[in-house]
Amino acid sequence: MEKKNLICINCPMGCRIEVTEEGGKLKVTGNSCKRGELYAISEITNPVRIVTTSLFVNDGVHPTVSVKTSREIPKKMIFKCMEKLSAITVDAPVKIGDVIVKDILNTGADIVATRNVDLRFAI
Repeated sequence: MEKKNLICINCPMGCRIEVTEEGGKLKVTGNSCKRGELYAISEITNPVRIVTTSLFVNDGVHPTVSVKTSREIPKKMIFKCMEKLSAITVDAPVKIGDVIVKDILNTGADIVATRNVDLRFAI
């Protein structure tokens, strides 16, 4: 790795960070706080992301429920996570914070609902 330029997304400052490798160690410049340095090192060595998506709901007043991972997962596992979630349909009612999938792909992250979906009553 020669040089990598990043914009930190940890706060509104949006520091322009430069990461270089010197003697096997990463050198971070341009950050105004420690979080920027940690973000830059993570982005280079093991980038992680929160995953958000929607799942279908059986018998709900809404056809889908929005969900997200409870913590960041490795970026390289996002497609596998989405593949697993695409096969899941939940039953209404669903409440915000309900755990839909526990410890997805052994990442330590749960898939949690971020919206309420009440049960649709039959007429």
